[in-house]
Amino acid sequence: MSASNGDNQYTLEVIHPSPEEAYKMPYAPAVSIVGACNLMFVSGCTPSKLYHDHPHRPEEHIHPHSIEEQTTAAMDCIKLILDEVGASFRDIVKITKYLTDMRDCDGMAAAMKPYMGDWRPASTMVCINSLSSPGARVELDVVVAIPPNAKKKKS
Repeated sequence: MSASNGDNQYTLEVIHPSPEEAYKMPYAPAVSIVGACNLMFVSGCTPSKLYHDHPHRPEEHIHPHSIEEQTTAAMDCIKLILDEVGASFRDIVKITKYLTDMRDCDGMAAAMKPYMGDWRPASTMVCINSLSSPGARVELDVVVAIPPNAKKKKS
């Protein structure tokens, strides 16, 4: 499987050593970037607003309990960054998902589906003890192949 974004000068190729078993996987074992592009490494996004004070102020980090709502908030933060550089969720080549409870993985995946569609980048999921703000249950970071012809937002 490969993905190309219109006039982009690169193609993302999904690498499956056993293509006949790909249907079992909710992610790609590997994604190869073929052609020219720039890479962007997006810092971890949580349910907190993208811009917030450091050190943290508790009133800025009041999160809904629902993993779906928390994941949506994190994906919205990622979307702000993608939009800024003219990229899309289909340009994500790697996503790392941090959860504080592995039982949340199905709810997180369901909330990510409207953003990711049928695109399945390379992925790692890790269960950790806690995140940067109390009550946060998910953090997502991504690597993005920015198309050479991407239209940056005008500031």
